[in-house]
Amino acid sequence: MPDLNNIPGFAALQTLTLGDSRIKIAVLDGPADLERACFRGANLSKATAFWQTDLEPIEPIYIQRELQIRKLGDKKKALKKALKQNEKRDTDAAPVLSVAQVIPHHPITTIFNAVLENKEASLLEQYYQLKDSKQQQTTLKPEVPTDIDYKAEIKALETEIEALGNSIPTLVRGRLSGIFHATGIFGTIFGQPGSPVEGVAPYCTAINIPLFETPTVDEAISPLNLAHAFNLALELGVNIIHCAACHPTQSGFAHEMIQKAVKQCQDNNILIVAPSGNNKGEWFCAPAILPNVLAVGMMKDDGQPANYSNWGGQYQEQGILAPGENIVAAQPGTDEPARQEGTSLAAPLMTGISALLMSLQLQRGEKPNAETVRQAILNSAIPCDPKEVEEPERCLAGKLNIPGAYQLLTGQLLPNIQASAVVLPHIILPSSSNSFPDSSESAVISASQSLNEVNNSAATKLVVSTSATIIDISPAPVSPSNITPSAVSNTVYALGALGYDFGTEARRDTFKQQMPAVNIDGVLIPANPYDPRQMVNHLELSPAEGKSLIWTLNQELTPIYALEPQKAFASEIYTVFQMLLAGQIQPEESDDYIERVSIPGHLTNRTVELFSGQVVPVLALPNIRGIYGWQVNALVEAAINTVTPEASEPDNVRMRRSLKSFLHRIYYDLHNLGHLDRDRALNFAATNAFQAASTFAEAINSGMGLDNIEIEKSPFCRLNSNCWDVMLKFFDSENSRRAKKVYRFTIDVANIMPVTLGTVRSWSVPR
Repeated sequence: MPDLNNIPGFAALQTLTLGDSRIKIAVLDGPADLERACFRGANLSKATAFWQTDLEPIEPIYIQRELQIRKLGDKKKALKKALKQNEKRDTDAAPVLSVAQVIPHHPITTIFNAVLENKEASLLEQYYQLKDSKQQQTTLKPEVPTDIDYKAEIKALETEIEALGNSIPTLVRGRLSGIFHATGIFGTIFGQPGSPVEGVAPYCTAINIPLFETPTVDEAISPLNLAHAFNLALELGVNIIHCAACHPTQSGFAHEMIQKAVKQCQDNNILIVAPSGNNKGEWFCAPAILPNVLAVGMMKDDGQPANYSNWGGQYQEQGILAPGENIVAAQPGTDEPARQEGTSLAAPLMTGISALLMSLQLQRGEKPNAETVRQAILNSAIPCDPKEVEEPERCLAGKLNIPGAYQLLTGQLLPNIQASAVVLPHIILPSSSNSFPDSSESAVISASQSLNEVNNSAATKLVVSTSATIIDISPAPVSPSNITPSAVSNTVYALGALGYDFGTEARRDTFKQQMPAVNIDGVLIPANPYDPRQMVNHLELSPAEGKSLIWTLNQELTPIYALEPQKAFASEIYTVFQMLLAGQIQPEESDDYIERVSIPGHLTNRTVELFSGQVVPVLALPNIRGIYGWQVNALVEAAINTVTPEASEPDNVRMRRSLKSFLHRIYYDLHNLGHLDRDRALNFAATNAFQAASTFAEAINSGMGLDNIEIEKSPFCRLNSNCWDVMLKFFDSENSRRAKKVYRFTIDVANIMPVTLGTVRSWSVPR
């Protein structure tokens, strides 16, 4: 995909990753033709739409006729543009339009198909000279003949197109649109390196869920059909859903079935990408207009938003403007690609880039986080300059900024690499007589590593030609403080350890001066404000000093939030902080030892820079309700006495070990930022250890151990609540044939303080 290499940061991003097979993308579109050459070797599959009736296969002759119709349509479009420009020339005395100006991005053969109907020898001679020199847009620019009757040629093409269209049954013609559309989308995302169509994320896994394989278009975009498709994608465990459908809505709201299906996918950490639509104004499409969907508008090659790309409403907050003109797209029934445009071509570009960013998360040892990727893309978007764009509101939240998104996601700068000088080490572009002019200019070099070595290497080596140059493709510096961890909800329930920071040297020195010296073996040592024991003693003597500290919530010694007590309860919260800090410095065997804390709060749009230079978001704490210190030793003993007060000592020992293992596993193995609904439910499950103990009692007494912990949206919930089911699964390590035991309880996270609903339910499941 040579044109996309001109996007700042695109080539550099692809040098870092071409995707990961663990990232699954569901494409909700027509049934794509996956037999094309560009898909050979790709991880592609089709899902059976069980809710749709089976239709007869489309005869290949109809696909060929549709290809011919589209070729004729391209000729007609080129002639209309030439006619318009030449009419303007007659009026303005403008220079004669050249072929390269008429169709600047088409291959030479396609350019001349539009003007060589008369087969003039002079033009043919210029054509072959131009082809041999490979300078179709620089030196030779043969003029379009002025003696062509454009209107007659256009009329003849229209007649031929109509005749071909009438030869295709109406129902088949509608289905063909879905097949062509889906094949083009798949090529843009998953086209393999070195093939006629090179995709953005070729190494990711794709699942084609047919939407438009229905007798009528209305049935294809019906709320029931869309909801079924989203639910199937959720069941298949995808990371991204690319929905090509546009269910029109003028209000910005969608049918309840669509809204619920979309929300359920988002709750399960799935990013949804959808085009904003091509209705030329403030016109909305579902699911693109629904909250927290990444809506994509189209930007032309000159950087201007397309006049037909939809805008307005929720698009202004969650829409990104991406290139979508002259995109190389695959076609069914042929390996010859075509140039296409529209928001439907800009959206798969964003789906592919999102997949690459998730692949980078995997490379960094992180789990794919849909909301973090979406926010990184939106918060790094470059707003349109009113001096350059007449209607800047058409740019939605802003233009795509790959270097900025990469920096927000990783905290590092994206390498600056010139696309034409560097070739990915694990791609060898084959030379072929069928290569297109744009791709044939790319340098072809040998790989320095094998594919497996490259995929498993933390730092990929690049082979650069001797004439390679490095250019600056990054925009103005983007501060990491622009990223908001969650747009889904500003409510947080996080686990970690309490810490403090000074922010600046001056603030640190004020504490150092006010804190008393420490007597060690008769020698007075200057106070060390970094020593939590000395800080606890100082705060006991001067409680008001706690307000001058930047209190933080840390995970594995890394601050994730700055804690800010609010208004009337601020003094009480600072007192609680001092008590929690005092508990954290106690010996681990002490009953007063606090291993970690739970903090509920509201995420603000403000950030704080710590002394180390790290920027963290501010978490506002309205009151002390829900702020707990985990006195693990005392907590476990109380839980055991509550559930099994008369149990034997060996059973109690097993219970203690299992409870501590449960708490440690949630913190160390499943730790999270606590801003997603599912994460808040998981964190509260760990806090509510008494209910956890009741589930463990029966399993542990029968010799079972904890297998895994799962969180999923609860199918049942009371009004105005947000319910999640926590499932604890146990297995018998000594008997592999024994069924697993599942314990399930529900947590409502609608408010800042989660609450447990109902009683524990349990059943057995096969291994």
